[in-house]
Amino acid sequence: MAVVRFNEVDVIFGPNPSDATEMLDSGAGRDEIFNKTQNLVAVHNASLQVEEGQICVLMGLSGSGKSSLLRCANGLNKVTRGQVIVRHDDEDIDVASCDWQTLHQLRTERISMVFQQFALMPWRTVRDNVGFGLELDGVPKEKLGRIVDEKLALVRLSEWAHKYPKELSGGMQQRVGLARALATDAGILLMDEPFSALDPLIREHLQDELIQLQDELKKTIIFVSHDLDEALKLGSLIAIMDAGKIVQVGTPEEIVSDPANDYVRRFVASMNPLKVLNCASLMRPVSQLQTVNGNTDRALDMDKKFICSLDDKGRPDKITHAGTDVSLIPFEDDLDLESLPHNVLVSADLETPMRAAVEINYVFGLPMPVIDKIGRLIGVVGTEEIFSGILGDA
Repeated sequence: MAVVRFNEVDVIFGPNPSDATEMLDSGAGRDEIFNKTQNLVAVHNASLQVEEGQICVLMGLSGSGKSSLLRCANGLNKVTRGQVIVRHDDEDIDVASCDWQTLHQLRTERISMVFQQFALMPWRTVRDNVGFGLELDGVPKEKLGRIVDEKLALVRLSEWAHKYPKELSGGMQQRVGLARALATDAGILLMDEPFSALDPLIREHLQDELIQLQDELKKTIIFVSHDLDEALKLGSLIAIMDAGKIVQVGTPEEIVSDPANDYVRRFVASMNPLKVLNCASLMRPVSQLQTVNGNTDRALDMDKKFICSLDDKGRPDKITHAGTDVSLIPFEDDLDLESLPHNVLVSADLETPMRAAVEINYVFGLPMPVIDKIGRLIGVVGTEEIFSGILGDA
């Protein structure tokens, strides 16, 4: 179920947004509108659905509109046209048109935000910073302390509870900001480039920590980034923005393997596909495998050395190589490839990463059958498919 929906959202900053909307409707561009009206079109006609438990990354270059769109979700930016629907207590609330009391309730109960610049109060301890929002809500002292202690433990800052922000590193300060956002127990987290001001190693460490926290907490997260590596690492869904418009929405695999236009293609050109692609993206489908023995069997390789007989449900019944039976061994992270006998093929599933397929191909030089959850052969990954994944459209 969609927890946040942006429906044809326009965000326009300036003295008379209605002038800008008229020009937008007549096909005028951003620069022309600004030059004639002094109105800045920050977001135009943005539609996006974020499902419960997803990490959706809004990404693009500076000025693309990603932060402007994010801030519509909690009403920090006023929506000029369109809807921003947030699901709360089994009710759809339009942030763009709801009253102040409803918006306040969403901000205190449903949506929390983590900012790029930490936004910690230097005169308050770590503990007091984390509990600040709960204080404003009048949470009883005993309950407040219990919640704060729990969130500090979650981000591994319990021992620093009585320190002040100036005594913490940048990464630790950002973890305080995250703990403060988690303290409200909001189901939706908005994160506006929270790691971009940090050193690369600290940034990578916090990305890993966020992934671990998400595995446990299952929040719905909208995360703004200008870094493709970060977006592909964190996002289960990515929305790429350019000049205020969303130009492509998809999974990391879809973004890398099938960029929608030249703008997206330039983004992914330098991306290492080993970090993103999996066998679902790489495989040659079973429908494209060469048939042998009167269409009853499939060749797993181009030279027809490995022949797979399928049962009536499409499951491998028998695999042979030069007349010798071959066994299938499912890929596991701890599989010792060097110790495997010669009469085996390693099989994959749809989620098996490209890195594993490359390693197996390097060690054995053999095709890798892809098997679905009910045991059917659905494709093959071999040398040709790996090179195709690496080279893309080249």
